[in-house]
Formats: sequence, structure tokens, C-alpha cells
Amino acid sequence: MLLFLDIDGTLLPFGSADPYPVYGTPRGRSSGNPLLSRVDPALGPRLRALGCELVWATTWLDEANELMAPWLGLPPLPAVDWPEEAGRPGPLHWKTRPLVAWAAGRPFVWLDDEIRASDRDWVTAHHPGRALLHRVNHRVGLTPADFAAVAGWVSRG
Repeated sequence: MLLFLDIDGTLLPFGSADPYPVYGTPRGRSSGNPLLSRVDPALGPRLRALGCELVWATTWLDEANELMAPWLGLPPLPAVDWPEEAGRPGPLHWKTRPLVAWAAGRPFVWLDDEIRASDRDWVTAHHPGRALLHRVNHRVGLTPADFAAVAGWVSRG
């Protein structure tokens, strides 16, 4: 089972009226990016524990593996290569079609803070496998409740 993982708003919370949680730099790690101090490094083991094949679904491109993966204690992950038309406004999120194409009929979870009902409807109509499109609250990022929802869905697979 694939797990497509966004970074901004999913692993890296933003937009809160409250201060960002600051976890500091884990011992022995240099972030190379000041935003990483807002990401809980414990998310890496929790993501691995889901038992899914993790795939970056982010605009961070190479920085996802250069900066975020080591911060989370993850190996380099495959990353979705976005087509040129990605980012154009429309009724669907610009990631929806490329993620369904990448999945190629395999079951998948998509964790993102910008998923809409139109994305869920489109995936239901165009993807033959199981799919969980789970919207994360961008103000707090992934929470224990998000992990529980995904783990429950994965276990029913």
C-alpha cells in the first residue's frame, strides 16, 4: 500500500495564530533549513509503523530527501514527479490526477492539508483500488488522531 506524503501543512504545520511548536534540533542532526525545527522528528517512526510504502507528494522536490528524510530518520523516498501543468487552478487539486496515475490501481493513502471533496469524488470515479484521501489540519500537522485514522483504514485493507 502506498502512502503519499505532503510536507507543508502536513508534516510542517503553519498558519496557526499560536506559536509553532518548537522541538529543537535532535542531537547530532543539522537541519540545513530553519523550518525543520517545527517538525517533530518522532513522526518518522510513526509513519514507518504504518507499514506503507512512503512516497513524497510535495513541491519540496530534492529537498524532501536531502533535508526532511534525514530529519525524520527516514531513508530516501521515491517522489512523485509533477507534470508541467501541475499547480494550475481547477476543480481538482493539482496533485490528484498525478497521484492516481502513480498509484496505477494500487491502494493508497494521501495525507495532505488541501484535499477537497471534489478530489475524493474524482478518485472514487477514476481509481479502481482502495484510496484514503485524508485531510490534515495545516495549523497543527499530523496528530495522533490522524495516525489512528490511517492505521485503522490500512488494517481493514
